[in-house]
Amino acid sequence: MDVHTLRREQRLSGSPQSVFAFFSDAANLEAITPPMLGFRIATPGSIEMRTGTLIEYRLRVHGVPMRWTTAIREWEPPHRFVDEQLRGPYALWQHTHTFQDDGSGGTLMSDVVRYAIGFGPLGAVAQRLLVRRDLDAIFDYRAARVRELLGRNAAPTPAV
Repeated sequence: MDVHTLRREQRLSGSPQSVFAFFSDAANLEAITPPMLGFRIATPGSIEMRTGTLIEYRLRVHGVPMRWTTAIREWEPPHRFVDEQLRGPYALWQHTHTFQDDGSGGTLMSDVVRYAIGFGPLGAVAQRLLVRRDLDAIFDYRAARVRELLGRNAAPTPAV
């Protein structure tokens, strides 16, 4: 299984505490996810974020409906948290979110996503032709929406 990594950084207005608070509210995921995915949280009620929290989502990938379940594996407010897919479209999905004071009153937010497609050679072709392009588009949309909602100190760094 080939493991790929997507890295993004973005400088945002606000302290690490306030930016972390935004990202630790699962309800905000719908606001920063592209409408084309039809992303909805399926977990009933309010979600208390902490290590071990499970969150279920419904979404569409290229029109195909699917369910996605994640677990919060690490929870270190206001600096870091890690979510991991338990059920969903990837063979592996681990998303590490970090929030650091940028020294000028803002926050440097970093995302590192380790993911794998599975499906052997077919998954490798999908990664080259489709998956990475889709992830770049999703994270580009997310960066723009986060800037709109939280304010902007600097542009996001290019995808790596």
